[in-house]
Amino acid sequence: MRMNLRRLVFSIVLAVSLLFAVGCDLVPDLASRDSQEPQETVAVTSDGQPIKADWEAPAPAGQPVALPSIADVVAKVKPSVVAIAVQVSRLDLFNREVIEEGGGSGWIVDSSGIVVTNAHVVYGASSITVTLNDGRVIPVDMETVAIDVQTDLAVLKVDADNITALAVGDSDALRVGEWVVAVGNSLGLGVRATVGIVSQSEVTVNEELGQPLRLIETDAAINPGNSGGPLVNMAGEVIGINEAKAQEVSVEGVGWAIASRDALPVIESLIRIGYVVRPWLGVGTETVNPTVAFWNRLPVESGVLITSVVAGSPAYKAGLRKGDVVIVFNGVEVASAFEMVQGIHSAAVGGTVDIVYWRGSEKHTTRATLVESPPPR
Repeated sequence: MRMNLRRLVFSIVLAVSLLFAVGCDLVPDLASRDSQEPQETVAVTSDGQPIKADWEAPAPAGQPVALPSIADVVAKVKPSVVAIAVQVSRLDLFNREVIEEGGGSGWIVDSSGIVVTNAHVVYGASSITVTLNDGRVIPVDMETVAIDVQTDLAVLKVDADNITALAVGDSDALRVGEWVVAVGNSLGLGVRATVGIVSQSEVTVNEELGQPLRLIETDAAINPGNSGGPLVNMAGEVIGINEAKAQEVSVEGVGWAIASRDALPVIESLIRIGYVVRPWLGVGTETVNPTVAFWNRLPVESGVLITSVVAGSPAYKAGLRKGDVVIVFNGVEVASAFEMVQGIHSAAVGGTVDIVYWRGSEKHTTRATLVESPPPR
């Protein structure tokens, strides 16, 4: 019993001694670690080399530049934007007359009462009324309406005084990222504004919209009813005429406006002459693709199919007929109806153009002298 007690006491004393010795050895180590300078760390690559050993984090930037006052732009533009309401008469399945209502937007281009809008807003209308910013509702004399379906532009005139025209800006000077405001009778609920930026300054959506003019793409919301209204820059100048938006379910913030630089000559012709004078060939066209080629048994899968020829037209006199496929127009290969239309418009009235086309399995070349386009009927 005494032996066991002695062993226990000895073991406790030994353990305490060992603990004390270890503790004494650790204290100087901890103290020395606390006294060391902080270690410098640098970014290293996978092989342990610094990327840039002397790099320093940039200083915080200053205050961001304030956004332009959209309210000031809208206040300047809104008095010159109008809401357009139309009635269209059609026959139903039982040959009864049905009146349909629609509408859009427009903007005053001349203080005499001339309003610019889209052709699709007023095309086929039996009656049109314009609501000014001050609430006046004015019926439009249908004799004052001039439409160019090809560019989707139209003008009309209202008999009103004390109205202000909008200034027109240079769409060619636009840069991607610039702020723009779309103003119009959105959803038919009155003139309102949406803001965005220029996403692209020159877009061609020709096959989808049948639009031969350059378009401005913007993420400013363009909703039904906005058609024909102005797209303006921060100076309140019209740089585009709102026309359409992408309506796919998965697409947001993609709308288009007709560039003002391209629209102005058309607007001027509509105001001065009543229609647009262009070089004219006198054909209807369709873009050839493999499907069109298959169903029409064409010898090629690319080109422009002639779907109609006006009797007595330059095309008729040149020997073109329905079913021919044009592949070269005035020295330029054409793969779409749009490209051929552009070729016609880039030529001159009275000018002669060379046309290469297929008829069946034979290739032909002819020449046509373009004339002035006839007035619309």
